[in-house]
Amino acid sequence: MSTTVGTQANSSDRLIQFLDETNLHKKDFAEMIGVTLSYVYSLIDREIAFSTRTTTLERIAVVMGMEPEDFPEYKRPEEPRLLDPGIEFLKQRQGQMGLSNVQLLKKFPRNQRLEIVDMWRGALPMPLDWSQLSAVSNVLEIQKDDIYPYWQARLQQYLTAGGIDPLANIGLLNAMFTGVKNYLKV
Repeated sequence: MSTTVGTQANSSDRLIQFLDETNLHKKDFAEMIGVTLSYVYSLIDREIAFSTRTTTLERIAVVMGMEPEDFPEYKRPEEPRLLDPGIEFLKQRQGQMGLSNVQLLKKFPRNQRLEIVDMWRGALPMPLDWSQLSAVSNVLEIQKDDIYPYWQARLQQYLTAGGIDPLANIGLLNAMFTGVKNYLKV
């Protein structure tokens, strides 16, 4: 048996075992990682080599609660991962609640799960959209007062990257954030 076949069997077997142990339907898994159901069946049935696409392997690893490096097929991407303090705070809260990634993802509508996976794998920053962030915070039972500082820092970062000089516009920014706090009742 060649090394490639052994690797494929190992990763496919891990996936099969994970799906069985978590009782996660293959369709749900496919949606969580952004692939088709037939692709998941192909991986399980070993009709194709286990994914070597960085994005797909990272998504699989997030859903399975593993590190992508645990898969022999994984090649570290050349692009850096985002280190977002807000996302780390959310993940820490998830850990405090004792929720696995699958348990967390099941608390969201199907059309939002892939975005959560991408945030957790470091491909997307914390959402700027307050209603979207509130939905995540509500699932993790986080109060507005606790998530707001991360949101404010993320928005300041976004504005600065967009060309706003925070020092030259300190009055404007302070007024804006005071208004936001009043509106959100933070």
